[in-house]
Amino acid sequence: MEIILKRIAKSESFTMGQLYLPPRENEQGMQLFCDTLEPTWRNYARGEKKVTGRSAIPEGRYPLVITRSPKFGGWRPLLLGVPMFKDVRIHEGNTRRDTAGCILVGRQVSPGVLENSKIWLQKLIKRLTQTGKVIDPMFITVE
Repeated sequence: MEIILKRIAKSESFTMGQLYLPPRENEQGMQLFCDTLEPTWRNYARGEKKVTGRSAIPEGRYPLVITRSPKFGGWRPLLLGVPMFKDVRIHEGNTRRDTAGCILVGRQVSPGVLENSKIWLQKLIKRLTQTGKVIDPMFITVE
């Protein structure tokens, strides 16, 4: 399964995006699933430096697995092999204060603010699994 995160707004304090999933039966093309929120985007290709806890991950294609998160106490998608980062997850949260480099999911209600994040996370995990089993392999491309 391939997932795409398209970043659509980069401000000085947060990054908004849209998460696209493969089509279900009777659908065509990638489908907009939900909105995303990350910390500030940095242009690593031009030498900008990571600010711990306040930087979005670099663009790229990463393997994605669902594992039990010690921090959140439940199952969350985990991105593997992200340069300069560790333990990057897709999880619930409503504002930039809820992310330290991870990707938050929900519906955008205003710039830098999501709502119903827990609901959208549950929907995402359900889409990433089939009858309780993880779809393998999974990748996320961050643009």
